[in-house]
Amino acid sequence: MKAFLVFIGIGFIAANGFAQDSLLSKTGNKDTTRLSTLFTKAKLEVNARTVYMTTINEGALTDDQAWAAGGGIGIVTKSFHGLEAGISGQVIYNLWSTNLAQWDTAVMVPNRYEAGLFDIQNPHAKTTLTRLENLFVRYSLSKSTISAGRIKINTPFINPQDGRMNVTMVEGVWLNIAEFKKVTVSGGWIWAIAPRSSMQWHTVANSIGVYPSGVTESGAKSNYYGNLSACSGLGMANISYKPIPSLKVNAWDLFVDNVMNASLLEVNHESGKNTTFYQGIMYVHERAVNAGGHQDPAKTYIGKGGQANVISAQLGIKTKKVNTNVNYTAITGDGRYLMPREWGRDPFYTFMMRERNEGFGNVQAFTNKTTFFFFKQRFKPSVGYGLFLLPDVKNTRLNKYGMPSYHQVNLDLAYSFNKFLKGAEIRCIAVYKLNEGENYGSKKYVYNKVNMLHLTVMMDYRF
Repeated sequence: MKAFLVFIGIGFIAANGFAQDSLLSKTGNKDTTRLSTLFTKAKLEVNARTVYMTTINEGALTDDQAWAAGGGIGIVTKSFHGLEAGISGQVIYNLWSTNLAQWDTAVMVPNRYEAGLFDIQNPHAKTTLTRLENLFVRYSLSKSTISAGRIKINTPFINPQDGRMNVTMVEGVWLNIAEFKKVTVSGGWIWAIAPRSSMQWHTVANSIGVYPSGVTESGAKSNYYGNLSACSGLGMANISYKPIPSLKVNAWDLFVDNVMNASLLEVNHESGKNTTFYQGIMYVHERAVNAGGHQDPAKTYIGKGGQANVISAQLGIKTKKVNTNVNYTAITGDGRYLMPREWGRDPFYTFMMRERNEGFGNVQAFTNKTTFFFFKQRFKPSVGYGLFLLPDVKNTRLNKYGMPSYHQVNLDLAYSFNKFLKGAEIRCIAVYKLNEGENYGSKKYVYNKVNMLHLTVMMDYRF
């Protein structure tokens, strides 16, 4: 909030103190472009959201509910010779919830889903929660931009993962170059991250471990949170090549200083006009950098010499009325695929909302998703099914979170309003997960993982 007040204060003083001075004068007369104009003609962005969540677990295991409401407001100044600035903030209220700070007494495990609507680092918080979101300057030249400050980016490794009350944000410098017809380039250096479901900004190192961290390969509790001090930040680079309109090749590289390096290569193709057939294949390779974050195996993020290899593929068909696809992902037994959950969702085609395959090796995943389009695509019901075959829950070398194999069914109903309520959208997501693996009679492998029903109802309004 201090940064927010400073920024607003500077803007107010500047707008009032220099409003009469011309920023641009070509003839000697006063120009109509003034500092005040940059604010009075700024783009205002306002959004409101309310979300209700509930999870029903097996037997006597704890069931939780939560209802949150909040919103955000921001401005982006009018462009001046390609230069603009933006700022936004958000507020969240806990309207009602069960005791999200209380662990299930049978397994001594914390709440997993509903606590993420508020501040996962402070589940006791019942008061108003606030966070400064955007705070940036951006320069645009032709079709390219460079941004510096607090921004939102959407990449395979860091993305907003918009399923709670706030999204993942980053602080750094980000460049997009789109001057060429067939090639675009983007990337930058990030030194701070505000994870989704957290009210605080963290260094890159301290953002890793804000969420539950599972166990080490030997089975001991992971202790890397706050111990990756040698990590100064992360860099990402992307090259996208589109030799013909129907074919796209995308390459990404992520380097997390003194922790790990991950590379992704993806090829997508589509053909047809009224009926479109599309295919995609993706390969991800990940390896540890130096000791993976710390010399002590209990405090490192990825073990020294650790690596992971992932292949994901997709086949699909879409028309104006329906879009359906089948997907497959294989994570080899070389090691766990690791990517901080605080940074975003999995990039794989088999990703399904409310679960991830991060933290596992030797995985076989199969999914199908079908989406229908009604009322000029304003109503989009979809249904998805997935079978995820994971390592045994006691195989800690390849199973970081003790998750058994499972079936998952998702029902997703989304409706966008028009006319008087244009800008409003309501969405209902129902998720059922059924155990398919051995849990050795221990409920810690069941609670909030399998044999559970989860429901989310959210409404957004943007104007």
